[in-house]
Amino acid sequence: MPRFSLIVPCHRVQGFLRECLDSVLDQSFRDFEVIAVDDRSPDGSGAILDEYAARDPRVRVLHLPENVGLGRARNAGLPHATGDFLLFLDSDDTLTPGALRAVADRLAETGDPDVLVFDYARTYWWGGTRRNALAEVLSATDAVFTAAEHPEILDLLMVVWNKAYRRDFVTENGFRFPPGYYEDTPWTFPVMLGAGRIATLDRICLNYRQRRQGNILSTTSRKHFDVHDQYRRVFEYVDSHPELAGWRPYLHRKMGEHCLDILAKPDRLPPAAKGEFFRRTAELYRAWRPEGAALGVLGGSYASYRLRQQAGRLGREGGRQALRVRRAAAARARRALPRPGGALDERLVLYSAASHQGLRGDPAAVYRKAREIAPELRGVWVVKDAEVAAGLPGDVEHVLLDSPRYRRLAARAKFLVNDVNWPGALVKRPGSVHVHTHRGTPLKYLGADLLDRPGARLGLDVPQMLRRADRWDHSLVANRHSELVWERAYPCHFGSARTGSPRNDVLVAGGPTDFRDRYGIPAGHTVVLYAPTRRDYVRGGHVERIDLARFAADLGADHTLVVRLHPALVTGPARGLGLAELHRRGIVVDATGEPDVERVLLAADVLVTDYSSVMFDYANLDRPIVVHADDWAAFTASRGTYLDITAEAPGHVSRSYEELARLFASGGWRDEESARLRAVFRARFCEFDDGRAAERVVRTLLLGEPMPAAAVRVPEPAAGRDLLAST
Repeated sequence: MPRFSLIVPCHRVQGFLRECLDSVLDQSFRDFEVIAVDDRSPDGSGAILDEYAARDPRVRVLHLPENVGLGRARNAGLPHATGDFLLFLDSDDTLTPGALRAVADRLAETGDPDVLVFDYARTYWWGGTRRNALAEVLSATDAVFTAAEHPEILDLLMVVWNKAYRRDFVTENGFRFPPGYYEDTPWTFPVMLGAGRIATLDRICLNYRQRRQGNILSTTSRKHFDVHDQYRRVFEYVDSHPELAGWRPYLHRKMGEHCLDILAKPDRLPPAAKGEFFRRTAELYRAWRPEGAALGVLGGSYASYRLRQQAGRLGREGGRQALRVRRAAAARARRALPRPGGALDERLVLYSAASHQGLRGDPAAVYRKAREIAPELRGVWVVKDAEVAAGLPGDVEHVLLDSPRYRRLAARAKFLVNDVNWPGALVKRPGSVHVHTHRGTPLKYLGADLLDRPGARLGLDVPQMLRRADRWDHSLVANRHSELVWERAYPCHFGSARTGSPRNDVLVAGGPTDFRDRYGIPAGHTVVLYAPTRRDYVRGGHVERIDLARFAADLGADHTLVVRLHPALVTGPARGLGLAELHRRGIVVDATGEPDVERVLLAADVLVTDYSSVMFDYANLDRPIVVHADDWAAFTASRGTYLDITAEAPGHVSRSYEELARLFASGGWRDEESARLRAVFRARFCEFDDGRAAERVVRTLLLGEPMPAAAVRVPEPAAGRDLLAST
């Protein structure tokens, strides 16, 4: 008996079917069967199914004599299922890599619940990916529960394919799909309300394809009237189970919202049928109305409903018009930014970091040092929204981007410190000083060098970027490599300031970090930090180069694997493709959301990275670094790099997972050769990082005081130690 039975109904999907089946058969977890149901498809889908069944015994094909529709095609597959758990996969969707293993592990962990709900992502025909907007519901609890204990589970999309069902539970309750559109509704509500044990998996296990054309529920048809019969079935089920009577008000409201949503969509119903659809919805709403429930818009006529809709549209259009007027006024105000009279405020410093996301990176280090040694300077942070502002310490003065106060302060500030460019509307006033800190030592092509890399500059206006860089007065550098690159990549009239990287002061000076304690990392564990960068050769930027669970297991019980994805991937679907679930299960620690990367670096005993600039910062700690370069050729071809990091590496280089695993199993990651390579690398790329970079910026660039230049590291050829020689 297999662990899983996957039922895959097929109709007119020959263009997507192979990708769907491959996503199942290529899973690392192998204990499953596929029951593919050919719903009398007029295209080549049936032949494709037979082809797969001929070469893989796990695939069984049912050819139906007539087309019965999606729900009854699933029903046809149910009697043939022998697995412990059922999964339903639509034949134009795909499983994500490792999905079945994650589902199997979570089922075992929760003692085989009746239903396991997992996450999904919408994948669009134009290449975009968007995670389920209610993903946080799946991480609300780690325990097994009922729908009554966590009713928010019913707010998720009412679909059948984001769940695994215990087959005995389905059989005992006789759950089946009805005919018609919206067949998932009278399946999902009874199943979820009747389940005694529900568990969740906070991992994207399925890619829900958003087809440009061909989505049944997006077509204009009277078949959308089926939704009424589907909800009637839901209420009949509740009436036959008195213990569920308390759910009637919720279901009544849900039904009304669902039906009105269909009515509001411009492409669902023929125009002549909309009045009839409203009347039938209102009849159903009144028929199943719980005591005390308001009828709302469904208590009136279709004409009154349309008047309300029109009034709402006019209000929205008026709101949009008002918004356009406000934006135009703001644009005029921004264009007028440099014109206010009066002298610059010599003590006002405007800070921003990571596109206005709060106290981070080099600007934060400069700000803190300025508060310490130059309290007469007034530092104000520019933040993008109220949510970021709420996360700031209470004593940090801030202003919202594009607010009138921001425009006033930007026009008066003597100093502006940022690690990315200020908005284009900010015009540099004569006498103001712009300090650009950058965001690390460059390995990948940037600025004007991207003009020869069209894939890497997708959506990036390089000429506009350079016009913004024209405002820089000082460009901070941590080494002469950076100095040369910035002057080439940004051909503008700034001066290079050999200050070092302010955010790296804490790495040079050392110091305690609370990271290990906050994440419960046992004392004595070797912390391995894996910090990959994003890729330009795939949309979205995320490519899973390493099986994280396997790597964590291979490292051994006395190691903790910490993972930090590129900052650009913090809010995207990448973490939902397994990282969040591995973190929850204690297999790895997900540090992607940590705002201060320095805390993570201080906690790590060794860094494993590919082409991330974090290696240049981490080298200041003089701890082992391993470069995992399994796609170096593709990366350099798509993005371009300023040096061959595989030839000038800060430590050993692995080009396959097997090589990486051997480095750690043998201890080679911290041998004498690793130390020698690191010493040479540190001497070149940590050249001006002496622990006083932030002080140097404040004293020399903000206060105009003299200060000795940074010391320069020179490696000792024999021992590989660092010596200091003054510049």
